[in-house]
Amino acid sequence: MHLNNHHWPDSYEFWQDKSVVVTGGAGFLGSYVVEKLHERGARRIVVPRSHQYDLRQLEAIRQLLADAQPDIVIHMAARVGGIGANRDHPAEFFYDNLMMGVQLLHESWRFGVQKFVTIGTVCAYPKYTPVPFKEDDLWNGYPEETNAPYGLAKKMLLVQGEAYRQQYGFNSIFLLPVNLYGPRDNFDLETSHVIPALIRKCIEATERGDDEIVVWGDGSPTREFIYAADAAEGILLASERYNDPAPVNIGSSYEISIRDLVTLIADLTGFRGRIVWDTTKPNGQPRRKLDVSRAWERFGFRAETTFADGLRATIAWYRSQRESLMAMRAVGEAH
Repeated sequence: MHLNNHHWPDSYEFWQDKSVVVTGGAGFLGSYVVEKLHERGARRIVVPRSHQYDLRQLEAIRQLLADAQPDIVIHMAARVGGIGANRDHPAEFFYDNLMMGVQLLHESWRFGVQKFVTIGTVCAYPKYTPVPFKEDDLWNGYPEETNAPYGLAKKMLLVQGEAYRQQYGFNSIFLLPVNLYGPRDNFDLETSHVIPALIRKCIEATERGDDEIVVWGDGSPTREFIYAADAAEGILLASERYNDPAPVNIGSSYEISIRDLVTLIADLTGFRGRIVWDTTKPNGQPRRKLDVSRAWERFGFRAETTFADGLRATIAWYRSQRESLMAMRAVGEAH
């Protein structure tokens, strides 16, 4: 069932008089959400920066709510990273994500915020979820061990939102975006996710004339990726139109194996060397693909960007960043 748009508020009208706090709004996905809020005519958008408001601290949260007076809170601030970072910092990933979320949701309810939008994570799903992942399968097992502390901290906010809705009638919704990619992503090899890491490896290997790149795992796991601008659109459509406790997947439903992903990125970046698989390194979850029908049925969201187009845009953005950085260095050296 797809509701016709006339049942839904006009995006522009919806945001006109709203004050919105976007935690994590300076981050990768957050930057797209803030951009789209501006396009929709939102007048008051507050993006708390961690040096002003440490959201792990109760006082900072109270100060933020007092300063911003929000009608809507979109909570996307998170401590995130790839398999390596999750493996090295499990305690911080648990504590920081839990403390930020639990206190912010509680204080937002106390403050009288109209709507709280929690951005969860696909890492909350059980390790062996039947594919495609349906939201109803969320509780049928323990998450993949490497990122379980992070996934479970986020998942507690789903429980909290449902409890506050039940007891207080608090309008809290929970969205589960799949792995993101796109321009503005983090390309730092220590902390980046698989797509930016591969793009950077391929481009740097080509520049150096290397004849091989090394990739973690054996290439067998599959992943689904969503272009960050598409995910931001899904988040805002849900903020405007969706008011139910059930969690909702935000994805593209396009599944690709890591092996095919590496081949595709090598091809698009012009890397012609060998691909070496380091099988001493973990694969992570075996398969990941979401059932995205609920988002379409409940608030009319569908990802628009094809994977190849999204990758081309991401590679082009990264190349232009590198070029401007090199140009700046050359100017610095000339002086």
